Amino acid sequence: MVPDPEDLYEVDSDVPVLDGAVLLHHFDGFIDAGSAGRAVADHLLDQLGGPVVARFDVDRLLDYRSRRPPMTYATDHWAEYEAPELAVRLLHDSDDTPFLLLTGPEPDREWERVAAAVRTLIERWGVRLTAGFHGIPMGVPHTRPLGVTAHATRSELVGGFQPLFNRMQIPGSLAALLELRLGEAGHDAMGFAAHVPHYLAQATYPAAGLTLLDSIERATGLSLPGDALREAAHRTDTEIERQVAESDEVAEVVRALEQQYDAFASASEKGSLLADSEQMPTAEELGSEFEKFLAEQQGRGESGES
Repeated sequence: MVPDPEDLYEVDSDVPVLDGAVLLHHFDGFIDAGSAGRAVADHLLDQLGGPVVARFDVDRLLDYRSRRPPMTYATDHWAEYEAPELAVRLLHDSDDTPFLLLTGPEPDREWERVAAAVRTLIERWGVRLTAGFHGIPMGVPHTRPLGVTAHATRSELVGGFQPLFNRMQIPGSLAALLELRLGEAGHDAMGFAAHVPHYLAQATYPAAGLTLLDSIERATGLSLPGDALREAAHRTDTEIERQVAESDEVAEVVRALEQQYDAFASASEKGSLLADSEQMPTAEELGSEFEKFLAEQQGRGESGES
């Protein structure tokens, strides 16, 4: 017998009518440069809260040995276990419009069943649109507006977004499979990938999260709070500018990336974010130099040097 996808979760029977609601989702574990997707998910949960309306059976879906949950040891005993949670919460935007947010670790197994399970929830609640979000590293400078790649099950859903890639093959993710399967079933689904400067990919970069938040609002019509994320982005950008100002060498790196970005932006054929000049260093070379600088600055902070 084929396992029933609905066996993977428990659902709250008291969920109100949600016909026409939006389901947002972010899974930890796949590429998320600058922690952009995680920043949005955490921001929405912190600012809007909301009860759990469906909870997945993570014991069946996760490989604990590959991602060991943290436990707290206190003197002579184990005091706490932070159990992983993959759950859907019911939130309301600034206009009191209900929407759903699915967050948690990306399952290690049974992707097809998970995608089918999410589909049953979408059909049960009458969800009109599903949208995922995360960050990807790109050869762009932090001094220019961040771009975003949008994709969807229907081209009409991303008509206002500029396409960047034509065709490529990359490692799969649950979010991508979910979007694919929902489209095959006739449901509207889409996703956003914020372009994060690759030298900041390993850091937390709130500006990328803010870019995702704006894209989500634009596509879904939701009115989402952004002040806290905007303030965090301003603080981070100020710190980055301080570090850049301390080094003429790093400032030159940023200028070179700006030249690459501006060359791309002014080109008639937008086939790459990298400039064509053979004399210009590659984004990887520039990023490697900048990453080294940032690592040195972090090391100084941890050692207490001024």
